[in-house]
Amino acid sequence: MCGITGWVSFHSDARTQTPVIEAMTATLAPRGPDAGGVWLGERAAIGHRRLAVIDLEGGVQPMTDRPDEPTIVLSYSGEVYNHHQLRGELRRRGHVFRTRSDTEVVLRAYAEWGEAVAEHLEGMFALAVWDEREQRLLLVRDRLGVKPLHWAAVDGGLAFASEPKALFAHPEIRPRVDADGLREAYSLLFNTGPTVWSGVREVEPGGLLVLDRDGIRERRYWQLEAAAPHTDDRDATVERIHELVGAAARGQLEADVPLCSLLSGGIDSTVLTALLAAELRSRQGPEARIRSYAVDYSDQAVEFTGDVLRTGHDTPYAVEAGAFIGTDHSTVVLDPRALLDPGHRTAVVVARDSPIGVGDMDTSLYLLFGEIRQHSTVALSGEAADEVFGGYPWFHSPRALAAGTFPWLLVTGDEAAMPLNPELDLRMAEFRDDTYRTALAAVPHLDGETPAEHRLRELQHLSLTRWLRQLLHRKDRLSMAQGLEVRVPYCDHRLVEYAFTTPWALQSHDGREKSLLRAAGAGLAPDSVLHRPKNHYPATHHPDYNRGLQQLARDALAAEQVRALTDETLLKPCLDTPPDRLEWGHRLRLERVVDLALWLDHYRPELAL
Repeated sequence: MCGITGWVSFHSDARTQTPVIEAMTATLAPRGPDAGGVWLGERAAIGHRRLAVIDLEGGVQPMTDRPDEPTIVLSYSGEVYNHHQLRGELRRRGHVFRTRSDTEVVLRAYAEWGEAVAEHLEGMFALAVWDEREQRLLLVRDRLGVKPLHWAAVDGGLAFASEPKALFAHPEIRPRVDADGLREAYSLLFNTGPTVWSGVREVEPGGLLVLDRDGIRERRYWQLEAAAPHTDDRDATVERIHELVGAAARGQLEADVPLCSLLSGGIDSTVLTALLAAELRSRQGPEARIRSYAVDYSDQAVEFTGDVLRTGHDTPYAVEAGAFIGTDHSTVVLDPRALLDPGHRTAVVVARDSPIGVGDMDTSLYLLFGEIRQHSTVALSGEAADEVFGGYPWFHSPRALAAGTFPWLLVTGDEAAMPLNPELDLRMAEFRDDTYRTALAAVPHLDGETPAEHRLRELQHLSLTRWLRQLLHRKDRLSMAQGLEVRVPYCDHRLVEYAFTTPWALQSHDGREKSLLRAAGAGLAPDSVLHRPKNHYPATHHPDYNRGLQQLARDALAAEQVRALTDETLLKPCLDTPPDRLEWGHRLRLERVVDLALWLDHYRPELAL
C-alpha cells in the first residue's frame, strides 16, 4: 500500500533539499509504518513510506532500475493484481528481475512501455516515475480512483503526494482555503480534480499527468463508455457477473501478511467473503478459514432506530453469514461514548485532511480498522457494489429519477451539509446547477436508449464517478491512518464496465435493487442475507452520544472563526432538540461543526474568502 511524495523543479537543485523531502515523507508514516526512504537527484526528490505486503524483503522504495546511476526512479502505492502475468511478458521481452515484488514489475513495465504503462496495470495504485533520461515526471492514478494522488505547483515544477499534509511540508505550499474550496467541501458534489485546498488538485481517476520542461500535460487513459449494446441474455449476464466477481476476489487474495474480510452481513460483503473463503480452501485445504470482522455498538440491539439508509441491525446477519460461510468471525463492539473522544475525532480529521466527514461513522470505522490491524495487515471490502449494481434508494425513487440535481441530495437530505454563513455569498445553488450540467455532459449513452434507460445510465454514472469517490476516500484515509490496506474487488474495472453497459431491465430483473449480484450470489449466502434490504454503514443511536455531540458543538461554536463560517440560526434548533429526538440530518450538521473546529485548530489554514 504505502504513501508516496516528492517534487520536481527545473529551477533548483533538489540535492540541497534533503530535510524537505524527509519532512514530506515523514508525514505519511501512518500509511507506511514498516519502512521509509528518499532519493534525490538534481531536478527531482522522491520519498516513500512502505506498508510491506508482498515480497517483504525485496519491495524497498523508492526503487531504481539500477543501483548505480539510475535512469528510472519509482515511488508507488497500492497493488497491481496482474503483476505475475506482466512479469512473464516482460521477461519474454528481455527484462531481468531482482525481486518478486509487484513494485519492480511496475518499474520494468515503465521501462518497456513508458507513459502507456497505465493501460497495462490492473489494480488500485498511485505512482510517480522520474525519468532521468527524459527529465520527465509521470504521475498515474488507478481507473476508479481507489488510491489518492494530489499535486500542487512549485517554482519550476510541481510537488505530489498521497495526501495534502505531505505537500504542506514543502516550504512553497501552505494550507490555504478560498471560496472555491468551501464550495467543493460543502456542496457534496464530489468533483474530481479540485480540492478544499487552494492550489492543491487530484490526479483524476483513470488519469495521468506528465511534467517536463515543456510544462504539464494531463489526460485520461480510461473512462466509462457505452460503446456497444449489451447482447447477453439474463442467464448469460448472471453467469458473467459471477465470473467477474469471482475473478476479482481470487486475484486480490495474494499477500505475504495476514489477510481478512470485512463482513457486515449485507449481500455485498457476504458474497465476496464466500468467494474468498472458497478460494482460500482450494489453496490451503478444506480446514482453511478466513478471518472476518464486523462492527457494532454496545447500544445497537436496544437503541436501533431505522431511517432511509438503515433498515436493520447488522450483527445477527453478519454472525449468520460467518457461520454459513465458515469464517473465523469477530464483532468489534464499540462504546458510543468512546466515539466522542477528542483524540479519536482529531485523528480522523487529520487522516482526512478535510472538515467533511460523517461523524461517528468515521470514528467507528477508524477504531474498527485499528482493532483489525492488531491481527491483519490486509482487509477486503464490499465497497462499490451499490454503485455497480444499483443498490441505492435513488435508483428506485421516482422523485430522484425526475429530479434535476444529484440524486443523493434528495435521498440523504440536502440539509445534511453544514449550513455556512450566508454572508459568505458562496452561491451554492448556482454552483450545484453548473456542476450538475457538467456532470451530465460527461455521461456516455447508447443510440436508441429509451428515456428511462437514458436517465438510469445517468444515475449510475453519477454514482460511480462521484458518490463512490467520497466512499473510497473515506476508506483509504481511515484504513491507512491505521496502517491497514483495504482492497475493493467490486472496483475491478472489467466488472464495472460490464455492469455499466447492462440494461436496467436486467439489473432490476427481480424488481429489486442489486438483482444481478443476488442472482450471481445464489448459494453463497444465507437466504436471509440475500434477500434483506440494503443497509447503510451503522451509526450509534444512543441518546448519550447525541447529548455529548451537542456539547462538543457548543464548544466548537465558542471559537470566533467557527462562528464566522457557520449559520448559527440554523444550528440552534439542532442544539436545543432533546438528544433522544435529534434527527439524522440535524445531527450530521453538528458533527460537521465539531470537525470544522478540529480542522481549523490543526491546520490553521489561511482563509481567503
